Amino acid sequence: AARLLHPASEKIEDNSKPPREQTDTRSSVPRDPSTFPSRAELRYTLSNFMNGVEVKHCSACGSLVTQEIPPGDNRQRYCCGQCGAIHYQNPKLVLGTVPVWGERVLLCRRAIEPRYGFWTLPAGFMENGETTEEGAARETAEEAGAHIELGPLYSVLDIPHVDQVHMFFRARLLNTEFDPGIESLEARLFSETDIPWELLAFRTVEQTLRWFFEDRRTGVFGLRTQAIRYQPRPR
Repeated sequence: AARLLHPASEKIEDNSKPPREQTDTRSSVPRDPSTFPSRAELRYTLSNFMNGVEVKHCSACGSLVTQEIPPGDNRQRYCCGQCGAIHYQNPKLVLGTVPVWGERVLLCRRAIEPRYGFWTLPAGFMENGETTEEGAARETAEEAGAHIELGPLYSVLDIPHVDQVHMFFRARLLNTEFDPGIESLEARLFSETDIPWELLAFRTVEQTLRWFFEDRRTGVFGLRTQAIRYQPRPR
């Protein structure tokens, strides 16, 4: 599964991590992160590279690039003076689900940075060649090992300061047999009163969950949208 890059406002100010409590045996068995392949960290590094990091060389010919405004454009791009290639950087789509079993919602505890040990809805970057629905279902299977029936699109959150758009679909779990992938320590069902709000990894996850529980009380689910902009967390 591809990584969610955390907004700058989500950076952890210290190296403390939440306790690794014993998981509920009804959901999953925690994975020992020391056994995980190193590719997880590599993929996180590559995701960082693709989101706003300076480009120095042309991927087409290898020549140095410069920042300039191409003819007919209105903003600076990385341009190659050797072969003429223009390297556009566009927002990334992050796709996920709100998987539900009865009154409970499925969350995964992250086994990688950023936000190691924090809880999240199953989600990750969209891959080439798939639809948004396919990507959301794939991420749920990869991160939680969960079998779902995908529902309608539920929330769309713009995060312009990290050039991302997060989209979450409602989903119905078909059973409670979970098999978390290498990027999750565990997968567990939570009732609304048990959600670890202070240990949620990302603002988009927290906002989507709050919307979901609010709409469930009214029985009316619409499409929720919001822009989340950078705000430093109080120390």
